[in-house]
Amino acid sequence: MNFVNYFFKIQFIAPCLFVVFCSCENNIDLVNSITSANEKLLPIESTQNMEFIYSDSARIRSKLIAKQMDRFAGKKPYYEMPKGMNVIFFDVNQKEQTKLTANYGIGYDVNNTMESVEARGNVIVINEKGEKLNTELLIWNAVKHKINTPAFVKITTKDEVIWGDGLEANEDFSEYEIKNVKGQIDVKDSGVIN
Repeated sequence: MNFVNYFFKIQFIAPCLFVVFCSCENNIDLVNSITSANEKLLPIESTQNMEFIYSDSARIRSKLIAKQMDRFAGKKPYYEMPKGMNVIFFDVNQKEQTKLTANYGIGYDVNNTMESVEARGNVIVINEKGEKLNTELLIWNAVKHKINTPAFVKITTKDEVIWGDGLEANEDFSEYEIKNVKGQIDVKDSGVIN
């Protein structure tokens, strides 16, 4: 290789290297904001066809079943069930007592325990007496064994249909109170069919 070719290559390569080395710069705030935004959108864990057992004093209290459960980390970790959920509540003898179904669920994680779950969209609760609750939002507190909602509710029993706004109940739905009763129909007298 002669000196002219060597000199020409150095003159051509040196500016290219200078451009490459000088034009790369990372804005760490921008990188962190993009990374944290993506972390909020993406689950750290996703499970298909799962069952989550909640026990208390070595007894199974409830079983949550979901087609998909996604777990998200952060300051307030949570679980999301975007394809719906079913919850079965058991009595002290491990007999199925109450069933809850919903189109969507989100559970909030405290100390690695799902302590509360919000059920949304076509929420139905049926207790062992056959009483049925319909609503669009229901909050289940697994620690206090209570369910409640501020939303519209309809309760259908073998004798009557009651509707109103807001409800508080124990998790097996054997005892409940509608906060603001809007109406009541006696099924026997009206001919209404469940």
